[in-house]
Amino acid sequence: MDNKDGQSSPQLPLKQADGSAVVTQKAAWRKALVEKRQNLVDRAWRNDLLQRVMRVWLIERPDAIIGAYWPIKGEFDPLPALFRWQEAGLEEDAQGAQRHRRIALPVVNKVDKTLTFHTWYPGCPMEEDAYGIPKPKDTEVVTPTLIFVPCVGYGPGGYRLGYGGGFYDRTLASLQPKPFTVGLGYDFAYLPGLQPEIHDVPLDAILADTGVMWPER
Repeated sequence: MDNKDGQSSPQLPLKQADGSAVVTQKAAWRKALVEKRQNLVDRAWRNDLLQRVMRVWLIERPDAIIGAYWPIKGEFDPLPALFRWQEAGLEEDAQGAQRHRRIALPVVNKVDKTLTFHTWYPGCPMEEDAYGIPKPKDTEVVTPTLIFVPCVGYGPGGYRLGYGGGFYDRTLASLQPKPFTVGLGYDFAYLPGLQPEIHDVPLDAILADTGVMWPER
């Protein structure tokens, strides 16, 4: 896809048949996309666009608890848009039309490598997890009905390229009922050659700075 700064998407290899080639290919995708993301010259412009996409997309959602993430490695930050969503809920609550809305951030369970979600709010106590990522400290554990998931890349059918740790895959497989899942990423992260592996589960929607990427409209 073309980009405002004139940079093209990473030129990456197409999918090959054997498993080792797929692993190598995904590693190359991750490296190229994270590097591009960390060196964006138009980050503020893209972030403003994606926050607007998020806010409009959320208008019709009924959720009262939404899970998100603390941005790392140049990821889009979803928290400002979610704080606006939370404030809008408080205004509606005053009119008796909406339950109090809560935002949650993931905390890694070291034993089974899954995620639990803890309430987050601006200024809440934070501490670093085992991977050096900030997490809420001693806040309430909640169960989101909607989870915004960071995407290193994404492809046809709503499939996501993550960092390879499998935390979200294991978490989503264990949650009942399954929450609605929404990927967030920049438009250049689209990978037309990305094919799912047997353990991959598609996201329910993907939002980018250029609009809704999945399901296609």
